[in-house]
Amino acid sequence: MKNKNKLKKNYIRIDLSAEIEIYNLKGQKVKQLFSVQLSAGQHSIVWNGDDDNDHPVSSGIYFYKLNVNDKTKAVKKCLLLK
Repeated sequence: MKNKNKLKKNYIRIDLSAEIEIYNLKGQKVKQLFSVQLSAGQHSIVWNGDDDNDHPVSSGIYFYKLNVNDKTKAVKKCLLLK
């Protein structure tokens, strides 16, 4: 079973365009989790610890970037443990 890491659970009040990308400590993009139009409501995001080529990445510190309507709204740190 793959390690699943829930990044965030949030409630959105309006429809919006959202994108989340994962970066390593070198600033290299590891994974684009999603880029979709979200409807109002509660949403949660799960990263299973793989990269864009479906290869597992190593345990460590990663950053995730949230873009909303093509603007960066947050960059947060996350710890991936396997």
